[in-house]
Amino acid sequence: MFENSGSCLCGAVRFHTRGALRGVVHCHCTQCRKQSGHHFASTNVADDRLTIDGAENVAWHQSSEDAKRGFCRTCGSVLFWKHRKLDHTSINAGAFDKPTGLKGAMHIFVADKGDYYDIADGLPQFPGSSPKLVVAGD
Repeated sequence: MFENSGSCLCGAVRFHTRGALRGVVHCHCTQCRKQSGHHFASTNVADDRLTIDGAENVAWHQSSEDAKRGFCRTCGSVLFWKHRKLDHTSINAGAFDKPTGLKGAMHIFVADKGDYYDIADGLPQFPGSSPKLVVAGD
């Protein structure tokens, strides 16, 4: 079985995943851009396959009626996104230790992307969400 791990910048929060991870979804929505400073690139894992060491150091911000965002309360590292109706958690791909084995899957909310960059990696692009994903507001 696959095993991946990662952490925040200061190490106060460490996480471990079991099993295969979803391909990386690059979200360019305004909330993700404002929280991360660019776009949020994340994979996800079923909640029962995610272990968080230092969970008391995770602060959660209710960013919409449907979703919350988790970050390290010590160093501020952006780590998680969680929809209230789903049994999985999105994890910032950059927070994983290498090697991850992760590959890009798609770009969503490209209509909201920053005007200072182009997307030229050949992955599918959607102006809003992908029909395969449940996001805040769905």
